[in-house]
Amino acid sequence: MKKISLAWQIFIGLVLGIIIGGIFYGNPHVAEILQPIGNIFIRLIKMIVVPIVISSIIVGVAGTGDMKTLGKLGGKTLIYFEIITTIAIIVGLLMANLFHPGTGVDMSQLTKTDINTYVETAETTQSHSKIDTFVNIVPTNIIQALASGDMLAIIFFSAMFGLGVAAIGEKGQPLLQFFRGTADAMFYVTNQIMKVAPIGVFALIGVTVSKFGLSSLIPLGKLVLVVYGAMIFFIIVVLGITAKIAGYNIFKLLKYLKDELLLGYSTASSEAVLPRIMEKMEKIGCPKAITSFVIPTGYSFNLDGSTLYQAIAALFIAQMYGIHMSITHQITLVLVLMVTSKGIAGVPGVSLVVLLATLGSVGIPAEGLAFIAGIDRILDMARTCVNIVGNSLAAIVISKWEGHKLKDSSEKIAA
Repeated sequence: MKKISLAWQIFIGLVLGIIIGGIFYGNPHVAEILQPIGNIFIRLIKMIVVPIVISSIIVGVAGTGDMKTLGKLGGKTLIYFEIITTIAIIVGLLMANLFHPGTGVDMSQLTKTDINTYVETAETTQSHSKIDTFVNIVPTNIIQALASGDMLAIIFFSAMFGLGVAAIGEKGQPLLQFFRGTADAMFYVTNQIMKVAPIGVFALIGVTVSKFGLSSLIPLGKLVLVVYGAMIFFIIVVLGITAKIAGYNIFKLLKYLKDELLLGYSTASSEAVLPRIMEKMEKIGCPKAITSFVIPTGYSFNLDGSTLYQAIAALFIAQMYGIHMSITHQITLVLVLMVTSKGIAGVPGVSLVVLLATLGSVGIPAEGLAFIAGIDRILDMARTCVNIVGNSLAAIVISKWEGHKLKDSSEKIAA
């Protein structure tokens, strides 16, 4: 009997979760039983992310050899991220202006969700200036950064450590071997955890559907369709053209990442697939120095799906309240989102937090978020997929930009 692939196992878990959640819609016991299972799976993934990022960056950066090379890589990466995320915001605004998802929506038919947690997080975020965000990239206490999962601080420390290992030459070889072994061991653990991914997906989806039901999508159906349509357009057209310029085929990349996309979609967690996409990008020829730096950094600076959604959601709320957004206001929105969307990827419900920190600056009522927060999980699943594809493609683009030759498409799919 032919073994069922991981993608099919995850898909089956997804479908079964929807069925069970639908059958037991409104039953609190479903969440009591399934939520701990889903939480354990997410915790297993989060448990290995930091060790993989640290060990991979140290090994990769030690291979680059010097600060000049690392600085050049960092500069190219940030330029690419800024261009792509700006395009994502513009695509979101164009889609919202073209299809008007918020026009004619009857707010009396919508369920308001408590967003106090997001408000508190947004206020905390706003209390720090954007200069503080860049200052805080340099950790004062790496143990504290590790404990809080401050990814930018972890990346900075790991890069500096890697440069130090490279600088001491032969003396650094034992350290290099240790971190290389750590990375290999953690990738092995990742593959073992993936064996229970279908169970984790089943539990997480079952809880989501049992709490909110599919009927909650009906009043906001147009918003869901516009968001999903915009995400598909962005992947196929924008990222497709970007991939073509880099000499790559977006559809072959999607096929190559099918397991990770299904898992990311089902769990609405980009972290769930971070170790896997780093491993897969290395397999197709992206150097470890690039994958270990570009992909984790992209989780803070290259959230294409999140920024695209934020642009659509902002205009949706404005349209719902009957507020006309002039071109000037929309340009302001683009500029504000370009700034507020950076550096807070580790915050729970990051897209809603960014929106709360943004809406007031362009005269849109922040309380409008309460009407869409209930279906945010469904929308988060789509934007997670875009973030995964965007960061995977970023590693390919930067690798090509640095002059590295990747494996032939047909060769890598078979691998």
